[in-house]
Amino acid sequence: MSESAPLDPSSFGVLPDAAANSAAFLRLCEVIAKLRSPDGCPWDRKQTLASIKPYTLEETYELLEAIDSDDNAAIAEELGDVLLQVVLDAQIAKDERRFDLVDVIHGITNKMIARHPHVFGDAVAKTAEDVSQHWDKAKREEKKDRESILDGLPVDMPSLARAARIAKKAARVGYDFPHRAMLFDKLREEIAELGEELFPGGTIPEIPASVDMQPVPDEEVEDAARFQRIESELGDVLFVIANIARRWGVNPEEALRRSNSKFERRFRYIETRLKEQGSDIHSATLQQMEDIYQEGKRREKAGER
Repeated sequence: MSESAPLDPSSFGVLPDAAANSAAFLRLCEVIAKLRSPDGCPWDRKQTLASIKPYTLEETYELLEAIDSDDNAAIAEELGDVLLQVVLDAQIAKDERRFDLVDVIHGITNKMIARHPHVFGDAVAKTAEDVSQHWDKAKREEKKDRESILDGLPVDMPSLARAARIAKKAARVGYDFPHRAMLFDKLREEIAELGEELFPGGTIPEIPASVDMQPVPDEEVEDAARFQRIESELGDVLFVIANIARRWGVNPEEALRRSNSKFERRFRYIETRLKEQGSDIHSATLQQMEDIYQEGKRREKAGER
């Protein structure tokens, strides 16, 4: 993890060196154009805006991982990969006579100016909420043809993040619980409805979470209609969770991503410790694995490696 000097906000917003940046950016554009040329790279030449989509998503996630690592070299590298996707997409569009990189740059520049009238115009914004209102107003002016305030959310967006965005849009026109703590009452309601589908009589068994009992095999849900009801109720629970995250200013997708990373790190610790003990994950008991998991958790909290 890198060591960063204390930030001085008074030094923010300084323009990069124009000559150096122009030359570097032009060179990148030249490289991409060369790769797409008749005597360039066969793989790059065959790409389309549709075929390149998975790489764009992959590079974005790799950038998030680099930011989490706080490794400046890794962040710079992954930002370069994301920038590559932008320039390559724009070059593909130019080759297909759709638009070019200049259109992309002009478009985003004009958008940022229009959506920040408190910086580039006469509007006033003293709080982050004021800024959001200016942004939404400008966006509504740009998207007058939309029939619903929910239009415009990417369908392929991760569902947990999309749930929070959907609820946020609805909240902006007043459709939200007056007090955020009410969401926990809603969560209990949704969990109870899920329990009605999962357990006989709808009563969720009160079994303490531990590893000191024999595993009980999971029974498959063979009734297709019941399975769909379970799926629906579980989705409702997740939607409320996303709303709780939203009302407390937490990005639910980021929260889950961090928890995934935490569990993976701790599980790998189990594998490593078992190997050090001359054992492996396949022969260890659940109790052994849990003991090592808790050991790793304690070491993390103590700042040990």
